Amino acid sequence: MNLIIVESPTKARTIQKFLNKDFSVVSSYGHVRDLPKKELGIDIENNFQPKYVVPLIARKRLTPIKKSLLKTTKIILATDEDREGEAISWHLSEVLKLNPENTERIVFHEITKSAIEEALKNPRQIDMDLVGAQQARRILDRLVGYKLSPFLWRKIAKGLSAGRVQSVALRLIAEREREIQNFKPQEYWSIEALLKKLTLSPSPTFKINSVEGQNSQKEFTATLIKKDNEAIGKFDIKTKENADKILKDLEGAKYQIADIEKRELRRNPLPAFTTSTLQQEAWQKLHFSSKLTMSLAQTLYENGLITYHRTDSLNLSNQSLFAAKKFIIENYGQNYWSGFLRKFKTKSKGAQEAHEAIRPTDPNVTAPSTIKIKLDYSKHSEENLSKLYELIWKRFIASQMAQAVFDSTLINIAAKNPALHQSEASGAGYTFRATGQVLKFDGFLKVYPIKFKETELPPLEENEILDLIKLVSLQHFTEPPARYSEATLIKVLEENGIGRPSTYAPIISTIQDRNYVQKDEKRKFFPTDIGFSVNDMLVEHFPEIVDLKFTATIEESLDQIAQGQKKWQPVIKEFYEPFSRHLAQKYEEVEKQKPEPEPTDKICPKCGKPLLIRTSRFGRFYACSDFPKCRHTESIVNSIGMTCPECGQGQIHEKRTRRGKIFYACSRWPDCKFALWDKPTGKLCPKCNSLLVSNIKNKIKCSNKECDYKEAKK
Repeated sequence: MNLIIVESPTKARTIQKFLNKDFSVVSSYGHVRDLPKKELGIDIENNFQPKYVVPLIARKRLTPIKKSLLKTTKIILATDEDREGEAISWHLSEVLKLNPENTERIVFHEITKSAIEEALKNPRQIDMDLVGAQQARRILDRLVGYKLSPFLWRKIAKGLSAGRVQSVALRLIAEREREIQNFKPQEYWSIEALLKKLTLSPSPTFKINSVEGQNSQKEFTATLIKKDNEAIGKFDIKTKENADKILKDLEGAKYQIADIEKRELRRNPLPAFTTSTLQQEAWQKLHFSSKLTMSLAQTLYENGLITYHRTDSLNLSNQSLFAAKKFIIENYGQNYWSGFLRKFKTKSKGAQEAHEAIRPTDPNVTAPSTIKIKLDYSKHSEENLSKLYELIWKRFIASQMAQAVFDSTLINIAAKNPALHQSEASGAGYTFRATGQVLKFDGFLKVYPIKFKETELPPLEENEILDLIKLVSLQHFTEPPARYSEATLIKVLEENGIGRPSTYAPIISTIQDRNYVQKDEKRKFFPTDIGFSVNDMLVEHFPEIVDLKFTATIEESLDQIAQGQKKWQPVIKEFYEPFSRHLAQKYEEVEKQKPEPEPTDKICPKCGKPLLIRTSRFGRFYACSDFPKCRHTESIVNSIGMTCPECGQGQIHEKRTRRGKIFYACSRWPDCKFALWDKPTGKLCPKCNSLLVSNIKNKIKCSNKECDYKEAKK
């Protein structure tokens, strides 16, 4: 009997279907060893030797595996193909005391019959370089967390913690928030002309109701771009006085087409997903958090529907490309295929080029519901699994489809005031520009729509005189940089080499769980008071820990360990020794922060003394000023000024989940359980009389899921 060991029971069931009775597939349920929870677990004096323990739950799950070993002639370790998976295989080998002579390691990018059979033909040994890279990351993170967190307890507040990579993410969010707070808007103006073809008396044969007649009279907008052949930049018209001067110059001006440029624009499809781009797009299109996205992808992978979902490679196998070609031609037509096997090159440093991008294992499976296997919906709904699979499927198929083609028109319009510009031949005067774009062939957009704007211009000719309908000046103000969303935060982490595909979701989860950041009503991150305090302390006293370049250098070192170019112990030593000396010095130098409480006009209901606003790692709260004699505390509520529609007694308060997500609930909870995710508007639905709510895109809809009422865009 051959025993195959994997991490997940779902993965075990999927693989078992592809094998005969000579194979038995069992699950370890993930890691079987780890560093201890209540101690450092690293022997610093003994070359950073880790002390691994087997948790009680893992011991119970290992018992049936140990019994299976008695009937086994060959053990095959088939954990995931990344560093984490390699480490799990190594830990299994160590805990089960497996004999290398009858133990093999196999890897595969997808859980399909052909992939499993091919992997079984090409076994290898455990890659200790990959194991070393995983150990190095785990030990580095443990050293930073266990050594730096007590420093924060002593200098700021009890219960705080610091992480090597999470602290960098916190710094990005905190610095962006301060940019927003310190932002000073700058005024600027633009000039627009609303024009149309010169109105002429219609000839007897002119069809006033024809499409051509309507199109030829279409109004269009042109924007001022030049004065006396000198370009006018976006911010060059700084005041209303500047704008009014231009409007005065243009009084009585003649508008004539100077030149027309027509060309064909082609737009290429995007590549199939990597872990990073999947998380970004799932947030943008589906509003899935990175944690949910990765959990859904794990389920799809373990059920054999998609390839491995932790990857930074854009590679695609030739087999998958030919399958995509066949599907596109048969379902959309020859002209929708790109005409060649389109391949993409990975730009990110340290990408594992041996891996593949995320794609469906079979292009003919357009949705999970179309396959015969029964998926396990205990963790996730069929709807969410289908949404993510469809996103992955569409992106992969679109990557092999033809370009989208647009007809583009650019028109420059000369505007001259005869009173100011006597010479028609002179280049003096103003120039306006109108642009048009019309989709000619949808190509990949047929499968994977992306936002684009179509603007159709009327048929025009060079030197044609135009009618001015109106000339307007528009006031604008520069806007502050936007807060980070999950998508934009992951993007900047990847661009700076911070973390790797498997770490983005844990990074984002950790800084929310620690209450260092929360999300606003648009689901974008902002730091809490305690988040600011922790970040400021680290930036001032441990700049190397939160330095983007330093953290990226550590990631490069981990990659070099994985490639066998470095050993993990020297990398740890090079980091730890100066860090340890620096930490000891800061314990002596840095004084404990004493945040001043904010006075309020509220009175303590227990003793009658004034209440103060204090801050803990859980956020701001009211506390009695007579502490410790009086220990009364209460949460700070944010009422939106609306009576609960369900009980008619309580007030609707804005609240936050443990992870910082905003929701709206009755103040009489738990007696009244009324709650909504979207913000109530105070108005009632005209169809069913339920509350209308505003979602994160500021769209008004009914809160009743059974009602389809939505307000039309204004």
